[in-house]
Amino acid sequence: MNPHHLRAYLERGWAAAESLKQEHWAREFNERGPEATLEASQALWQHIRLLRPEWPSDQERLEDLAHHIALKRAIDRAARAFVFVTAR
Repeated sequence: MNPHHLRAYLERGWAAAESLKQEHWAREFNERGPEATLEASQALWQHIRLLRPEWPSDQERLEDLAHHIALKRAIDRAARAFVFVTAR
C-alpha cells in the first residue's frame, strides 16, 4: 500500500461530505417525512440481498437482536435517571 495514497484518502474532506449528507437527509425528511428514510432502508435491504441472498444469517440475526436488547436497556437506564432527576 502506498503511504501517499493512504494519507490522501485520510485527508479527504470528510467533514464536508458528512455535512452534505446531513443536509440531504434533513431536506428529504422535511419534504417527504419518515417515508424517505424508510424507502432508502428498503433499497439498501434489496441491494444487499442481491449481493448476498443468504443475508442475514441466523448468527447475524442473533447478534443484531442482542445489540437491540442492550440498546433498549441503556435507553431504559437513561430514562430512569432522567425521571429521577426531574422528580426531585
